[in-house]
Amino acid sequence: MKAFVSTLFLLTMYAGYAQQSVKGGSATEQKISELISQMTLPEKVSLLHGNSKFYVAGIKRLGIPEWALSDGPHGVRAEVNRHDWAYAGWTNDSATCFPPGTALAATWNPALAYKQGLVLGEEARFRKKDILLGPGVNIIRSPLCGRNFEYMSEDPLLVSRMAVAYIKALQSKDVAVSVKHWLANNQEAHRDSVDVSMSERALREIYLPAFKAAVMEGGAYTVMAAYNRFRGEWCSENEYLNRQLLRKEFGFKGVLMTDWSAAHTTVKAALTGLDLEMGTDKNNYNEWYFADPLIKAVEEGKVPQSVVDEKVANVLRVMFNTKMFDEQKRAAGKMNTPEHQQAAYNSAAEAAVLLQNNGKLLPLHFDKLRSIAVIGDNATRKHCGGGLSSEIKTLYEITPLQALQQKFGDKVKINYAQGYEKQSTFKEGNNAGQSGSANVNWKLIDEAVAVAKESDVVLIFGGLNHDFDTESSDKQNMDLPYGQEILMQEVAKANPNTVVVIIAGSPVQLAGIVNRVPAIVWSWFGGMEAGNAVADVLSGKVNPSGKLPFTLPVSLAQSPAHALGNYPGRDLKVKYEEDILVGYRWFDTKKIQPQFPFGYGLSYTGFSVSHFATDKISYGKNDIIHASFTIKNTGSVYGGEVMQLYASDPVCSVLRPEKELKAFEKIFLKPGETMTVSMEVKVADLAFYDESKKAWNTESGEYVLQLGNSSRHIFQQVKISVK
Repeated sequence: MKAFVSTLFLLTMYAGYAQQSVKGGSATEQKISELISQMTLPEKVSLLHGNSKFYVAGIKRLGIPEWALSDGPHGVRAEVNRHDWAYAGWTNDSATCFPPGTALAATWNPALAYKQGLVLGEEARFRKKDILLGPGVNIIRSPLCGRNFEYMSEDPLLVSRMAVAYIKALQSKDVAVSVKHWLANNQEAHRDSVDVSMSERALREIYLPAFKAAVMEGGAYTVMAAYNRFRGEWCSENEYLNRQLLRKEFGFKGVLMTDWSAAHTTVKAALTGLDLEMGTDKNNYNEWYFADPLIKAVEEGKVPQSVVDEKVANVLRVMFNTKMFDEQKRAAGKMNTPEHQQAAYNSAAEAAVLLQNNGKLLPLHFDKLRSIAVIGDNATRKHCGGGLSSEIKTLYEITPLQALQQKFGDKVKINYAQGYEKQSTFKEGNNAGQSGSANVNWKLIDEAVAVAKESDVVLIFGGLNHDFDTESSDKQNMDLPYGQEILMQEVAKANPNTVVVIIAGSPVQLAGIVNRVPAIVWSWFGGMEAGNAVADVLSGKVNPSGKLPFTLPVSLAQSPAHALGNYPGRDLKVKYEEDILVGYRWFDTKKIQPQFPFGYGLSYTGFSVSHFATDKISYGKNDIIHASFTIKNTGSVYGGEVMQLYASDPVCSVLRPEKELKAFEKIFLKPGETMTVSMEVKVADLAFYDESKKAWNTESGEYVLQLGNSSRHIFQQVKISVK
């Protein structure tokens, strides 16, 4: 009886949403209607499920082409076999490998995201792919999430700005994006069974904005439903998420697909708005939920034919949008051009964050050095081929040691020592090789100390690898694995001129080394040009301009999800008790001092900021605030600074964070150069989501705008009032 009531309810709800059906005034909508009218029911359903790992069947007699999908947030994945996960062994599928999401966000430069989108679109077209699965826009909620390296940031505005640029560029090449993972996939632990609950306010203020921007500003053609449940319902069959929010509020008219194997039912999923089922492990594709069972559900009257027509229309609409019915007009494909490789280098170079530079040890003047020690497994390890669905078969990958040898090997003696060994395997993953005396290889440390003693300067390349930063599992802690902390401490005792370079995509604990070494650079997983980029940063050819896209805690216990004991959840239920206080919102509001704050990053030059002002002191609720300031490069080298505009609402009827990012701008200046910069903020963007009114609420009163270069370093502030 319950099932009947549920289905009847969903049918009634569907009727209310069915206005956006196949009928429309445009020529494209008419073509879609004509095609649908010529299809049999089995033909329609054939468009709604995969017929292999990454393909959906076409309909030859109607000229509807096969659909080809590919993984690829930061590079087009190598070709896999149609019916299993083994690689197909192609020789022309080596792609340009970009730095992944957190590195891209660390550039704070949407122009680089746009360029990456163009390159990925061109390479996807070369490979004859129609949909590229990405970008990942989930919020970094816990330092432990295995997929943080793909997910960009803890701040919804930063994610939104980067994602929109990426999406617009990629889709301009007639390839659809698939924005993922819709919704609340903020941990990999139990991702296919966990049930996430959060307040409506946290949903609206933190977890929805990037998806909303991707659809409404970026125009994303497809969205991928996550594995987890949300408020008790699977994301792939969640009426509130998929009908109410995505379709009705965001006006989404593209394709909602499952993540691979994320469908659970036929009737409910069909009625609640899912369009395309992908990737289950059954190779009898007719058994999938959206195959023969869907045909049967229509024939038995459980799913209206109009629901199937709506789904087919969504599929055809994306095909028309990407010019699949007129291949001659589609954007041309290119693969691994010098321009593509330069774009990958630019992203890696601009992502590097200078965390610490005591005594101005950096940049290194290689012409004045006799010898350097290069230490660490990450000096020679390649990372593009890891991370599961984001792994890239790249044309080449330059490691840090390679780059240093090529650039400076004829001038400086380079002494290499491994320093630590990778003790985990992917299957053991992040359960193995964590720091601690049991995992310290003293033979390797002694070798490293010896080369450190005989060198002028030491470069230690440490951090993580894709046994830790990976899809499908979370890290166990924030420790530097394989006893690296002890290695760094011992080497720094032997040679105080030690630079630590962290290669990782998610937070690691640095408390044990910040007071032991003078200089720390965070260089992320740098893609195919990783080594060249970090070598140029260390030598000063590139002035670091990256900023942290997440807060780096002193310890895991500081982080909100862990401080409140609600990670990874209890009995497969996760309640987001920290609510809107995610990342720096938590640290700043609770007055907790992190190791390094959100938005933080040093430079080899200096900047001064003055004349911060707004165009008015009083605004109406529909106004736009025009803020301006003057910035000057006060140092002796060319450099970039990211100016961040935060807003505070000191007196409010609800709890507000201490500050929230509302605008940012990356500015590059020559030595002595001055620039006046303007930023705009809509007064409406100062609102909070009012759960009592089920609407956004910009309360009248005083607000404070704060201009800084991190959430903890504010240059100037201005008070305004909202009437």
